[in-house]
Amino acid sequence: MLILTIKTLLSAILIVAIAELGKRSSFWGAALASLPLTSLLAMIWIYLDTRDTAQIAATASSIFWLVIPSLLLFLLLPLLLRAGWNFWLALLLSSAATALAYALMVWLLPRFGVTL
Repeated sequence: MLILTIKTLLSAILIVAIAELGKRSSFWGAALASLPLTSLLAMIWIYLDTRDTAQIAATASSIFWLVIPSLLLFLLLPLLLRAGWNFWLALLLSSAATALAYALMVWLLPRFGVTL
């Protein structure tokens, strides 16, 4: 239980640090957020729990393929906000479009021999 608490605290600290830094500097907040810190933490936690490098390799490969549809959120959200959309509506639409892009990617990849 202690390990789970430590994992949760470290992960929460990272998210709060990104949000706080983003309030002070959009560039540095974005720079920190764009690093694959969450993915790295997740892979470290998996490795520490399992010592299974094959699982880490599979996770890293899946993350690569799923980053591609996630980019839609970062393209669509600022476009909608700059066009004057309400934040919550723009976030909802961007998230929905991203979810559809994920579904399309998950459907498409096996047709090219890629397994997640």
